[in-house]
Amino acid sequence: MRRFVILEHDSPRGLHYDFMLETATLLCTWALGEMPAAGKTIPAQQLPDHRRIYLEYEGEISGGRGTVRRWDEGTYLLRKRTSLMLELVLSGNRLRGRATLSLVDPECQAWRFEYWPDDSLTS
Repeated sequence: MRRFVILEHDSPRGLHYDFMLETATLLCTWALGEMPAAGKTIPAQQLPDHRRIYLEYEGEISGGRGTVRRWDEGTYLLRKRTSLMLELVLSGNRLRGRATLSLVDPECQAWRFEYWPDDSLTS
């Protein structure tokens, strides 16, 4: 399984959460407008892909872009992928269940993130 990480990112544009999915070479990344929570629809903005170093990195980001700290990490299974939606199963320290990313506005890369816990995945 591939890894995911959610970084709490305190940046000049405000506090948000970077949701990153590992691929073979990069991290597909979305900025979540709020802390992920069960049953809550959260606005998300797709960002350029990030380097894989962010799977492990915490601290200050160069160029005055703020600081990041790990909020959650784990593995994910991609259940379904279309041009408009990703359906995932997350097995993280905090998030354990199903999550979706749905494209709302392709022009500005506006998405929404939703998460539903699955008690059968808890340890």
